[in-house]
Amino acid sequence: MNNEQCANKTNINWYPGHMAKTRKQIQEDLKLVDIVVELLDARIPRASQNPDIANITKGKKKLVVLNKCDLADEKENKEWIKFFENKGIPAVLTDSNSGKGIEECIRKIEKLMQEEKENQIQKGRIGRKIRVMILGIPNVGKSSFINRISKRTTAGVGNKPGVTKQKQWIRINDKVELLDTPGVLWPKFESEEVALNLAFTGSIKEEVIERVEIAYQLTKFLLYNYRKMLCDRYKLDNEWVEKILNQDQEENSNIYEIMLEIGRKRGCIVSGGNIDEEKTSKIILDEFKNGKLGKITIEKP
Repeated sequence: MNNEQCANKTNINWYPGHMAKTRKQIQEDLKLVDIVVELLDARIPRASQNPDIANITKGKKKLVVLNKCDLADEKENKEWIKFFENKGIPAVLTDSNSGKGIEECIRKIEKLMQEEKENQIQKGRIGRKIRVMILGIPNVGKSSFINRISKRTTAGVGNKPGVTKQKQWIRINDKVELLDTPGVLWPKFESEEVALNLAFTGSIKEEVIERVEIAYQLTKFLLYNYRKMLCDRYKLDNEWVEKILNQDQEENSNIYEIMLEIGRKRGCIVSGGNIDEEKTSKIILDEFKNGKLGKITIEKP
């Protein structure tokens, strides 16, 4: 499959009716909260940042959480933190599975509201909790983050005056509570690059772009950005890789040849000595998603 075909596959109807309904609900719920926490995937902060969120959360205090930081390049993690802070948006690195960065998130939330809380105290409004909304696209770890920050596996429900019964407030501590909003907004696939980056991390289904195409594009990225990690993981000789890449043929064919060699190394051989490209692709994608290839960041600030 060539790049043009891949680009055509990204041109899909990405905004079904239930997402429009969710968007409307989030806009209504924003009136109830003080701060928006936007969860992004640390490996693809740009692709996992829904363009709609910036528009509908204008005027709200905001914290960016770069989740799954344990799977991302540590050097690039620091650069992304600088990137957001230079834009005036505080940012935190987290790993929801281990709990890394969760306490810092709570501290940042409290710091964002410090001045406003002092003003409320001066006006005699004591004891009002900071209300927070968490937004994020599929597969950025929203549920794991909520469970970790609330120190529980099930969401606690509290009925508040003036709030409908559907609203669920989760107590974080004696100062902060979280509004649990059902559903998430899906990002726009405005370019092939965004769609591919989301596909690499499993945020969009493989029906959108074929698995072999996704694995091919990921292999290509790794060859030019994290070659040592790729060679080490699949026991590829670097000189052999260099020789294949410099063959006098289409670049696609060279990279595909290296993919097939990975399949051969992993025993993905079918009748006739051919390589099972689907099985090979699944191995490459799964091992990237699980961090077995190493700490890798796809997008750089």
